[in-house]
Parts: sequence; structure tokens; C-alpha cells
Amino acid sequence: MSDMQELARRLSAALERIGTGLETAAADGSAASPSEAGTAALQEALDAERTTNAQLTERVRAIKDKQETMVSALEEKVARLTKQLDASGVELQRQKRLNADLAEANRALSEAATKGVAEPDLINRSMQTELEALRAARAAEMAEMEEILSELKPLIGEVA
Repeated sequence: MSDMQELARRLSAALERIGTGLETAAADGSAASPSEAGTAALQEALDAERTTNAQLTERVRAIKDKQETMVSALEEKVARLTKQLDASGVELQRQKRLNADLAEANRALSEAATKGVAEPDLINRSMQTELEALRAARAAEMAEMEEILSELKPLIGEVA
């Protein structure tokens, strides 16, 4: 931003010099034909200011493009991480539910064992719940591995 302020200051100064030169030429009575040296100097100063203005405009455009690219990359990364976080949250909720089911099945199985009653239905339910809990744990681990791999892929790409 200070570059733009500097540019504005320099343009104002150049226009002021041009105006002063024209006033001086008019005061000398040569307003219709200012001296060639004065005109050339004013034109040179104006060209220099135009060049500086073009350079600053290009720099601002390059900075804006770079910023837009960075923002776009960050938005993509946030979207990807949000998706991974959502998937992990779903797996965590599934695991919590299955753990509660497993605890309930084990409690019922334990009560049946203390009564000396072997109920195949309770044993089957307990085994199925435990199997589901193991599957949920595996799915959560796979989601975690996917998160790790997604973070490593850009780093591996930079090295390769």
C-alpha cells in the first residue's frame, strides 16, 4: 500500500512540475511554444512516472494472483480436512454405540453365567457385537491412516 502512496506522491509531483513549467513558459510570453528542452524534460518525467505506474500495477496484480492461489489452496485443504474430520466423527460415534452394545451384551452374558444358565442367544449376540466393534475400530484406524497419508502425499511429492 505504501508503494501506491509513493506512486500517487510522485505523480502529483510530476504534474506539479509540468504545471510550473507551463506557467513559467506562459509568464515568459512563450506559452504558445515552450522551449524544446523544457518540454523534453517534462515528457521524460511523465514517461518515467508512467513506467513506474505500470511496474507498480504489475506488482499489485502479481501479488493479488499469488494471494488468490494461496487462498484457493487453503480452501481446498480445509474442505479436505473437514471431510476427513466428519468421517472420523462418524466412525467415532459408531464405535461408541458398539462399545455400549458390547458392554450391555457382556453384562447380560455375565448375569446368565452367574445364574448357571448358558444361553446361546446371548453368546451369539455378544460375539456379533464384539465383531462389529472390531470392524468399527478397523474402519476408524483406516480413516486415521488416510488422514496421515493425505498429509504425507504433498511432502512426498515435494521430495520426488
